[in-house]
Amino acid sequence: MIRWEDVYKVVVAMAPLYVALMLGYGSMKWWRIFTPEQGEAVNRLVSYFTLPLFTLEFTAHVDPFKMNYLFIGADAISKVIIVTVLALWAKCSSKGSYCWSITSFSLSTLTNSLVVGVPLLKAMYGPMAVDLVVQSSVIQAIVWLTTLLFVLEIRRSGNDFHSNNNNNNTASLENATPKTEHEVSNSSKQSFCSLMKTVGLKLAMNPNSYACLLGIIWAFFANRFHFQMPSIMEGSILIMSRAGTGTAMFSMGLFMAMQEKIIACGASLTVIGMALKFIAGPLAMAIGSLIVGLHGDVLRVAIIQAALPQSITSFIYAKEYGLHADVLSTAVIFGMIVSLPVLIGYYAVLEFVH
Repeated sequence: MIRWEDVYKVVVAMAPLYVALMLGYGSMKWWRIFTPEQGEAVNRLVSYFTLPLFTLEFTAHVDPFKMNYLFIGADAISKVIIVTVLALWAKCSSKGSYCWSITSFSLSTLTNSLVVGVPLLKAMYGPMAVDLVVQSSVIQAIVWLTTLLFVLEIRRSGNDFHSNNNNNNTASLENATPKTEHEVSNSSKQSFCSLMKTVGLKLAMNPNSYACLLGIIWAFFANRFHFQMPSIMEGSILIMSRAGTGTAMFSMGLFMAMQEKIIACGASLTVIGMALKFIAGPLAMAIGSLIVGLHGDVLRVAIIQAALPQSITSFIYAKEYGLHADVLSTAVIFGMIVSLPVLIGYYAVLEFVH
């Protein structure tokens, strides 16, 4: 049963995020401390330093031998359901869009589990729920955020690659000779390999792509052979990772200050984003949970954690790669405001599910 003290704990966990957000907003909008160019530099600091180290730090302290693999399986099935629906929409609908499919996937599946989920679900279901939320966060960092990063890098590299090809083709158009079908096929395969090589090199240079992998490898060895991270190493990671969430919210405040409106994407996209976050995501998770046979409190935790507010990291990636950052920033800000009553509503309804 949720008490007022438990609600207060969630508010205490969320309030500092808005302090960082307003500091970022005010430092550009009111006090003129930062310019838009400097705001971009802050976002890159977050994307390449504080967030990777934040991910590495919490991933390295999980115990992979005590994970609930049915819960993880249900989560994977829910993601596959959403990807399938979005792929069909992008391919078969006249309004379908590859870019909007990426953003819709982020809205439906990526959650702010650690900041909001841990205090709220601990109040609802106890330590068991906290373990599941942390497991969900680790899998999200290792699999889904890495997948999102890969897709975003393909999109950006593909755009750059095709732009360069079009420029080269235009320059040599007068001297071009007709190509055979075999030559066109081979050219398309050099093109694909070149694109994958470019994507691979860029991902190798991006610490977000391997921070979680290093963390989980460390966790496997540390828990298998029962040793702890040396204090000098842990301190070196913590000095930056502790700033991860705060600097991410500060960067979001800077982004908000550069927009004409606080809700930058407009009312209709905000409503769609909230529907994807608080309805589509939990519904897909409920289906995945029933498929693998989850029941009782584990089923309830699985559904509620899928309705947690939007991942802050998803905004940082959207801003870095220039894909609907206005929609993701609104989802994070507005989602954290409305999430508390929505999640308590889910909790009340799920108490009748046996």
